Amino acid sequence: MSGGVDSSVAALLLQRAGHEVSGLFMQNWEDDAESGCRADADRKDALAVCAKLGIPFRDTNFAAEYRDRVFAHFLDEYRAGRTPNPDVLCNREIKFGSFLAAARAAGAEKIATGHYARVVRVGGRWKLLRAADSGKDQTYFLHALDQDQLGAVLFPLGDLQKADVRRLAREAGLSVAAKKDSTGICFIGERDFRAFLSNYLPAQPGELRTPAGSVVGEHAGAMFYTPGQRSGLHIGGHAEGSGEAWYVVGKDVAANVVYVDQGRDSVLLWSRSLSASGAHWIAGAPPAAGFECTAMTRYRQPLQDCRVTVDEDRCNVVFAEPQRAVAPGQSVVFYRDDECLGGAVIDATDAPAIREPR
Repeated sequence: MSGGVDSSVAALLLQRAGHEVSGLFMQNWEDDAESGCRADADRKDALAVCAKLGIPFRDTNFAAEYRDRVFAHFLDEYRAGRTPNPDVLCNREIKFGSFLAAARAAGAEKIATGHYARVVRVGGRWKLLRAADSGKDQTYFLHALDQDQLGAVLFPLGDLQKADVRRLAREAGLSVAAKKDSTGICFIGERDFRAFLSNYLPAQPGELRTPAGSVVGEHAGAMFYTPGQRSGLHIGGHAEGSGEAWYVVGKDVAANVVYVDQGRDSVLLWSRSLSASGAHWIAGAPPAAGFECTAMTRYRQPLQDCRVTVDEDRCNVVFAEPQRAVAPGQSVVFYRDDECLGGAVIDATDAPAIREPR
């Protein structure tokens, strides 16, 4: 029970189906006055929903586990100049790791969440399927779950549209029916992302350079920038410029240089292939050493046709069409029709290298 409408309706539907349901609120970050994290308010909302449904409520604190298993990795990736996605690790380690262990210790047979996804058992194995509401589907963030985790979870919202979820909440008189969906990462909350990170990773301002080596501005710290980024560059008019918007096209963390180019379609932002590591396959193994499927390199991206070649825990992905602004540190997630096969962490792409003139 997160205190949001999705988990609240999930509990409602399970109760209506005749299950013996109890609600667990997880606090994964130590709240403070400046964090912007709504843990206390969300806890009160979750408690109110449980009271309305007449189900037991308890809360637990996984903040220590979150810092050790998720946040430490998040910082390491930024130090390395990559763009991590902590939600993938949080799902594997906390929501379907620590939460599942706590639920089993309390005697529960299953856990359930308000994620938009579906789980089915076919031929003795669990499959993770995309949600009926393609705009809300969250399998991208769930691709690192294993057979044991999928066998223990229920996703009551998997066959519903978001509009139907809110309607069910209103009809049931749940206080969270119109509550705004949470976005972003709880440990950052409403604060400025760079200001938050600078508490843990001291920033060193440096030069914004064009691929030709011209200095066109100053950045706040190379680690904060990701390929394709447009906002926050603060580059004014430039004598050599074309008048188009500026975009981040690369960075050299060791030299503390961020490279920018004009035009959304800068050739430096496009790649046809990528290499990735830490591959995880939901079935326990890849479909084959080489296979064709579709993939996403970021959440809510339309599925892209590709060919995957697997070598132990590494894979190489070649896309049918060039891809824009693929970011190392993010996940590439593989699909066949509605089935999520698994994914891996992007290491590098074949985007053109930036070599300043000597």
